[in-house]
Amino acid sequence: MAKYKKTNPPAKPQPQAVRPPVTPVTVKQPAVQKTGDFAFNKTNYKIMFIGLACIILGFILMIGGGSKDPNVFNPAIFDFQRLTLAPLLIIAGYVIEIVAIMKKPKD
Repeated sequence: MAKYKKTNPPAKPQPQAVRPPVTPVTVKQPAVQKTGDFAFNKTNYKIMFIGLACIILGFILMIGGGSKDPNVFNPAIFDFQRLTLAPLLIIAGYVIEIVAIMKKPKD
């Protein structure tokens, strides 16, 4: 018979080093400058009050024109102030309010 070389039994696999879990790459957020606890700054509030004043002035211009005697017709209810100017002021006031809310503060 032929002589066989005595071989060592197969080596046990060595445990591999445990790698730490891969963390997702975080995107750096732009720095937000905190100006206070309020939702708006001073400029936004000034514009809001201007819009509110326009709305109030529009409603004030719309009142009146009635008659003390119900049998007498007063044509003052159909003048330019009540039919055109007052509604335009009210709409402008609402537009100003929207601008005041949407305006971003300067950095």
